[in-house]
Amino acid sequence: MRILLFCCVCVLLSCEDKQTSKQNTKVEKDTITVKTEVPKKKKQERKYPKLTDDNALQFFLDYSEAHKENKVRIVTDFGNIDILLYEKTKFHRANFIFLAKQKYFDYTQFYRVVPNFIIQGGSSDGMNIAKRRKKIGRYLLPPDTKNGYKHKRGAVSMPSSEIENPYKLASPYQFFIVNRKGGAPFLDGDYTVFGEVISGMDVVDKINAVETDDGEWPVKSVYIKTVEIIE
Repeated sequence: MRILLFCCVCVLLSCEDKQTSKQNTKVEKDTITVKTEVPKKKKQERKYPKLTDDNALQFFLDYSEAHKENKVRIVTDFGNIDILLYEKTKFHRANFIFLAKQKYFDYTQFYRVVPNFIIQGGSSDGMNIAKRRKKIGRYLLPPDTKNGYKHKRGAVSMPSSEIENPYKLASPYQFFIVNRKGGAPFLDGDYTVFGEVISGMDVVDKINAVETDDGEWPVKSVYIKTVEIIE
């Protein structure tokens, strides 16, 4: 009788052990299969629209009202060039301020130098410049040449687009500074003067004196480190 009772107890204990083992195994399986969900990163929203020929003018009209800054500093290895941007050429002023705030000009170059004439900046031979332009947008600006501003020495003007067009629409990503003594009056009426150098013409002259190749590109790159808003 005792032997039979002992056997029954052993069977019961064995069943409990198996049940506990199954429960533990289930817990382990559940623990292993639980996945931690990593929150998805939200797509960064654009603060400004991608610019096109259709929306650029309205955008810069609105931007010019909200952003009244009109003085910038071009920082180079040769020194600083301070520029006053004209209020009357509102689209071009707003465009330049906008690009400066977007850091577009950082480590672009004065890529064209014509002795005793101009230095032209805002482009680069690096691939990153194309990416910046693609992100900001593809657009042109209309000429604004009826405000009485002339291509005097120190004038800051905007070249025509590289795309052929009959109205000499301006390339918004580039600019040139006249350093020719007596200015360049033969450019008046064709290109938009939208500012002037108020400090650093000696720096402009130094850059204008660098050695260039046959394509008017400086043999040693002349970088624009950044364009700062100073007022």
